[in-house]
Amino acid sequence: MSAERLLAEARRDLRRVTPAELAGLADALVVDIRPHHDRLAEGEIPGSVPVERIVLEWRLDPRGEHRMGGFDAGTTVVVLCNEGYASSLAARDLQRVGLPNATDLVGGFRAYAAAGLPVRPGGTPAVT
Repeated sequence: MSAERLLAEARRDLRRVTPAELAGLADALVVDIRPHHDRLAEGEIPGSVPVERIVLEWRLDPRGEHRMGGFDAGTTVVVLCNEGYASSLAARDLQRVGLPNATDLVGGFRAYAAAGLPVRPGGTPAVT
């Protein structure tokens, strides 16, 4: 299976969020899976939580003993990456571990920043 087909299949079950829609989601958990160097160079979305992709499912499994706090299985989780590709695959995986409202940000951080939405300086330590 090609990467493009894998991506299309992942997105089939997502209700993806645009940058403008994200700005109106007050109760969503926004999870930034971009590498630290990208967050440091480009900034971060205010209120977002950086979580290394390698531990994403462990930290967001709503029934897992290694999960971070501040959310439950009913929480809307919006995952973002640089441009909205890896985040679609990550959101699909979060749905599989029990977060049915997991989705991702269309166009990723770069679309959000290009839309002129608020950005804070980057460098927040990631949840590991």
